[in-house]
Amino acid sequence: MSDATVLYEERGAVALVTLNRPEALNSFTRQMHHDLWSALDQAEANPAVRALVLTGAGRGFCAGADLAEFDFEPGPDLVQRADPGPVIDQAFNPTARRLQALRMPSIAAVNGVAAGAGASVAMCCDIAIAAPGASFIQAFSKIGLVPDAGGSWLLVERLGLARAMALAMTGDKLPAAQAREWGMIWDVSEDCVGASLTLAQRLAAMPTRALVATRSLLRDASTRTLSQQLDVERDTQSALGRTHDYIEGVMAFREKRPARFRGE
Repeated sequence: MSDATVLYEERGAVALVTLNRPEALNSFTRQMHHDLWSALDQAEANPAVRALVLTGAGRGFCAGADLAEFDFEPGPDLVQRADPGPVIDQAFNPTARRLQALRMPSIAAVNGVAAGAGASVAMCCDIAIAAPGASFIQAFSKIGLVPDAGGSWLLVERLGLARAMALAMTGDKLPAAQAREWGMIWDVSEDCVGASLTLAQRLAAMPTRALVATRSLLRDASTRTLSQQLDVERDTQSALGRTHDYIEGVMAFREKRPARFRGE
């Protein structure tokens, strides 16, 4: 397999991005973050790409941060050298923000364990489909830390406070089937990558701007009152009403034919 820490491939209108450090369960180094950003840039630069699938090479999806990159050598300034704050600020937070702000829908194909920030990365995608043997582990409490890369927010949003609190504090493994039952992920599939690519192709043929606007409305809904949300819905509908895909969608409905969306 390639030495690149992230692999990029286009399959029609879908970009397939693969975290590629299988020997380390695809745990993140700083270089891997930069390589992931480059892959996301490549996908966004091609207007023909209208959906993205993120998965991992080998038997894991992502084991979070590669602790080998932290300097725990005994000696002066150990506390400063081992501080996780800078790598979170300079790498994990930008990755979480990039995934949340993609101009296209994203699907996490969780092929194996997603631990620590790896679980957060999966939840940062719009939709997640996991393999039956995959699991989600909030590993932070085991090393004296808290969920990061958006995990403390995403867990509560997906699971509610009671389940989020227990998972984060205990660090217990959440199997894929239970993650689906609890609402952390959308589905479980024997071929999670194949299922994700199929769904991504379906989304890629849909009105892309409307899907991304839907993402924004739903994710920010809890920060607004109902009255405020009604106003944002109105303004969003008005903006989308000036798009090609809105006109095409309505005309296709009226003419009883399949719509030909362009993502515009």
